[in-house]
Amino acid sequence: MDYGHLMNPRTARLVPVFCLAALVLAALPAWAETVRATAVLDGETLRLDDGRELRLSGIDAPRPPAGADPARRWPLADGAVALLTELTAGQPLTLAVEVAEDRYGRVLAQVTRGDGVWIQGEMLRRGLARVQTRPDAHARAPEMLAVEADARAARRGLWRTRVYGVRRAADTARLLRDRDSFQVIEGTVVATAKVKDLTYLNFGDNWRDDTTVTLTRAAAKACEKAGLDPLALTGQTVRVRGWVTERNGPMIDVTHPEQIERISAPTEIVAEGE
Repeated sequence: MDYGHLMNPRTARLVPVFCLAALVLAALPAWAETVRATAVLDGETLRLDDGRELRLSGIDAPRPPAGADPARRWPLADGAVALLTELTAGQPLTLAVEVAEDRYGRVLAQVTRGDGVWIQGEMLRRGLARVQTRPDAHARAPEMLAVEADARAARRGLWRTRVYGVRRAADTARLLRDRDSFQVIEGTVVATAKVKDLTYLNFGDNWRDDTTVTLTRAAAKACEKAGLDPLALTGQTVRVRGWVTERNGPMIDVTHPEQIERISAPTEIVAEGE
């Protein structure tokens, strides 16, 4: 059963797979701070001992949307909460803050436990989160994408489900059914175009119906600076992550380069019923 269409919008390059031990030992910025969690609010949000709410920067964990029936079980949400509780309960947590306060008053940070365990890395490694970066919060994105890729290849956690698994860009009917949700899609770019201040990546011959990715001038320049020229992606297979809207078919707005990965082969899609 698909749940993606019930999800609520939330403001938000393939690299070699690194050894997890190396990831958790990566140096933290000098301005990091240490706190403890007093409660786990959902699979990606903590309440801290100083009263702030913390969102784990760069990841998207399974959780019910706002207003969902509390009596209804949401796929893998309980597992994400249980894992985050296991990882953080009673532990000193070092925060590398990326955003001091988002629109909901939460701090966004990369989090490392006192013994060196990287919380985002563990959530991704066990398949209970996907990478979801923002233009102002994308630290450690290459490492997170590498850990996610390993979990996806092993089909751990959410990667065993159609609810959170990779979607085909060509499956426009399903993408439209799940519009207004965060999705990871894959497909071959059929054509690219620049019209005024927007760059378009088209995944079909008919832009009025097929899946399209758009980039503003600023986003396109950021991608070029990162070594990813959007207009040079024609004929290449890519993985794109972002919020699906409906504008002449399914559309994802790309705001920063970490949303696009060039890949050599499409991911095996989870079969119906899994």
